[in-house]
Amino acid sequence: MDETPDLKSLDLDALTAHVVAQGHKKYRALQLFQWMHGKCAASYDEMSDLPKEMRTGSLGRIGGLTLDGVMESVDGTRKLLLRTAAGDRLESVVIPMGKGRWTQCVSSQVGCKMGCDFCATAEMSKRKNLTVSEIIDQIYSARRVLQGDGRIQTAKGAAEGDDEVGVVNLVFMGRGEPLDNFDNLTKALWMLMHPKGQAFGQRRITVSTVGLVPRIHEFGRTVPVNLAVSLNASCDEQRNALMPINRKYPIEVLMETLRTFPMAARRRIFVEYVMLGGVNDANEDASRLPELLRGVKAKVNLIPFNPYPGSRYRSPEPERILYFVDKLMKAGIQTNVREPKGRDIQAACGMLDGAKPL
Repeated sequence: MDETPDLKSLDLDALTAHVVAQGHKKYRALQLFQWMHGKCAASYDEMSDLPKEMRTGSLGRIGGLTLDGVMESVDGTRKLLLRTAAGDRLESVVIPMGKGRWTQCVSSQVGCKMGCDFCATAEMSKRKNLTVSEIIDQIYSARRVLQGDGRIQTAKGAAEGDDEVGVVNLVFMGRGEPLDNFDNLTKALWMLMHPKGQAFGQRRITVSTVGLVPRIHEFGRTVPVNLAVSLNASCDEQRNALMPINRKYPIEVLMETLRTFPMAARRRIFVEYVMLGGVNDANEDASRLPELLRGVKAKVNLIPFNPYPGSRYRSPEPERILYFVDKLMKAGIQTNVREPKGRDIQAACGMLDGAKPL
């Protein structure tokens, strides 16, 4: 077993202790941290101001993700095909927002054990937590890809000298249940927000959960970022069939947890509702939703189902989506419809399954 530490998984305090223990000056740890997390260096060779004795690799490894390829959708969405040092495949998706800005969908696990019936990831046989390094290296890999092909520098509409280009939003909605990998996830989030690293703002990061109730409040107390919850049903009978987690934590338990979730006064919880044609898109479902969300500071994201090979579900009819929007908005609930991105490369919501390139 490889006992060499992965330096990219160490926060600044732990990295400093490690560097000093190896006989180097304390300030060298900050230099190393800035190279890895601020400049997204993938190897010691890039760290030009470190002494040669620190660039031999004796301190430890610098991450472990390998980029196997990039797939591009007709709508500009790009799916990064990545591999861990252990050989596990994972995917991360970067979605164009216009004017050189991108949102990145980040994975937290290889596979997922939550078993949601409408999600391709649930059908993967392998399930494994990603390390801190493997989580954050998805963002650093995307930055290198976008810079390497000119997507940042030449993005149409980006103002000269504009710092708000590249990946500006992170959504942890890729493969896996983020709160099921709680410790690695929260460590990774703090490192991504570190001012000497990528310095992402709290409001620029959203973490999605299927409703792992015991972890939700702890998450809110640990990291002050946005929370999204996959609801996807208007009653327990529906949700039990679609999402096994509901049998343990039914809707009312989840809603009460969200009503008391610790967050700033102006924040809102994103409630995600995947619309499955003929399953959860009836008039009765639209009527029940506002009642379920009573007392929850929520914004609803309606997500038309993205069909993937072998799925028995279908997308809703357009009029069903409009009906839901009208019903929710009249109830005073801010509602958005998520436009499908990257369907043709299996990069849209619920389609990530670790498959080889199409």
